[in-house]
Amino acid sequence: MAEDDLRILVVEDHPFQLIATQYLLESYGFTRLTTTDSAEGALQHMFGAEQPFDVLLCDQCLPGLTGLDLVRFASQRGLIRQAIILSSLTMFELDELVKTATEYELPLLGYLIKPLKQSEFRYLLTSTPI
Repeated sequence: MAEDDLRILVVEDHPFQLIATQYLLESYGFTRLTTTDSAEGALQHMFGAEQPFDVLLCDQCLPGLTGLDLVRFASQRGLIRQAIILSSLTMFELDELVKTATEYELPLLGYLIKPLKQSEFRYLLTSTPI
């Protein structure tokens, strides 16, 4: 699927990080972006969408619900096709997330350390879920 065809839902609770991530994705050629600052907002967008989002790109540390829990909830209901966790957690913590995602057979492509880097994001988009 071409970049400009990917429907990406970005979930980030810090306003600056949300704007910066949106700007970076747009500068990389991704134009079909939906952004929100909460898991609740993400669920509203997902339930209101005509089709599943191609990629859920979300922060792990969201108030009220972790990013991985959001991925799990959304994937079990067919609201997303794939997901990427964006975080500033330690490598150990992120590796634990990967283990959990594998156990639950979630469509997680992997994780990215903030700030988002184009080469790493594109690499994950061509990966198979873990």
